[in-house]
Amino acid sequence: MARTHLVTAVAATTMAVLLTACGGGGATAGSATDGGKAATAPVAADAAVAKLLPARFKDGINVASGVYAPMEMLDSQQKFTGFDYDLGQALGAKLGVPFTFTNQAFDSIIPSLQSGKHQIIMYGMNDTPARQKSLSFVDYFHAGMDIVVKKGNPEKIRGVLDLCGKSVTVAKATTQADLMRAQAPSCKAAGKKPITVVELPAEGDSLVAVRAGKGTADVLDAAVAEYTARTAGNGKQFEVVHDAAHPTGYAPVFTGIGVLRKDHDLVLALQAALTSVIKDGTYGRILTKYGLSSYGVTAAKVNAG
Repeated sequence: MARTHLVTAVAATTMAVLLTACGGGGATAGSATDGGKAATAPVAADAAVAKLLPARFKDGINVASGVYAPMEMLDSQQKFTGFDYDLGQALGAKLGVPFTFTNQAFDSIIPSLQSGKHQIIMYGMNDTPARQKSLSFVDYFHAGMDIVVKKGNPEKIRGVLDLCGKSVTVAKATTQADLMRAQAPSCKAAGKKPITVVELPAEGDSLVAVRAGKGTADVLDAAVAEYTARTAGNGKQFEVVHDAAHPTGYAPVFTGIGVLRKDHDLVLALQAALTSVIKDGTYGRILTKYGLSSYGVTAAKVNAG
């Protein structure tokens, strides 16, 4: 997943109301932070894990994040919730330090690590070879991409090749955009025109375009696509096109915690913390809470993408 647009918090709230909790990634600006809410259940500290945390992070870890439901969401008081937030709080409990989430535009998150403003990224971020050039990833999620269409599927989309010759709206600079462009040879082999990829500033814009009939479909991370279809307009605005050949979505990819490559010691500490929450059942409970059990991992791996 990727996000690039920066608008006001008021605009983001309006979009959230319009789409009823759809991910409007990158749509909220600035400094909305978490409210210190606990994860699903109390998480036991792990002294062995805490010893691995480098001393320079003993005051806590600042997390660059945003809105991409159900991975990251803001409640009515603009406080963080969602799978990534709960997982972050559990990891913090293992490491013995607070994880403070900040809501910002996606295109600012890597620079914010480089400037020292934040130490890690938890923003439903796909672990890709291109991103590994600047980041290391502690991978905690594995899912593909799914197609979201207007309720009723008016253009009868059944799979990716049905999108050939049609317009697909996606958030700007995402892996989804690359995936759609990569279908061009398959479209040509099927005697069809390539997919027209329309990149819009934020995910909310892409969904609005589909709902208005200005795009045939949107392409999202599978878990986000399912959440969108289930919640937007009480389930009356969108539906997900499932392909039996791709039960967890097209082109499955790992999602990970992004850390600057120079902070390898922090990577190892986070890997140990994730291993601990997997082993004690906390991770599984958080997955269940958000209906994401199909996308969980069984081991904490680094740069599996």
